[in-house]
Amino acid sequence: MTLTILFTMISFSFAMSITPGPVNMMIITSGINNGFSKTFSFISGATIGFTLLLILIALGLKTFLDDYPLFLKYLGYIGSFFIIYMGYKIASAKPNIKLENSMKKLKFYEGFLLQWLNPKAWIACISGVAMYSSSKSFLLIFIIIYFIVCYLSLSFWGLFGQKATVFLNTSKKLKIFNFIMGFILIVSTLILLLINIL
Repeated sequence: MTLTILFTMISFSFAMSITPGPVNMMIITSGINNGFSKTFSFISGATIGFTLLLILIALGLKTFLDDYPLFLKYLGYIGSFFIIYMGYKIASAKPNIKLENSMKKLKFYEGFLLQWLNPKAWIACISGVAMYSSSKSFLLIFIIIYFIVCYLSLSFWGLFGQKATVFLNTSKKLKIFNFIMGFILIVSTLILLLINIL
């Protein structure tokens, strides 16, 4: 394996993991409201859920998706409704500047499930497998790299959220922040849903 291929694997994984999406928005919001330690189980669920999805697509789920293209479309609808529900949970969270149950603690299974219902995660997995499926060893290295980079990237958002409490240090500011983040998540998901329907 050349350093160039290794660099592209790291770059692709980093770009797809660090850029804003439903999972990252929920992690930063939870980090602000609950701190990093109470967000870590959600981060772990999201990372493991994504990695398992990547492995299954690498093992042949991509062939199934090619044969049944409507599966992704319907999954996108289900995922959109789940993301809207999670956005509502964020927007309606009761703030507490002591960082104790200020927002309902996000659970491991919610992070896991969110990745399986997240269209961005499916696109990242399918694209990654398509790029590196020419060799089994390339694919294995790519999955390992993606797992590490994803964990680090999602953890960054959790830590960033915790540090942002310096600026969001009143219940009113937290309430406004939660509402804005939930609203953005809901509206952006509705727009994508409408685009897919039309």
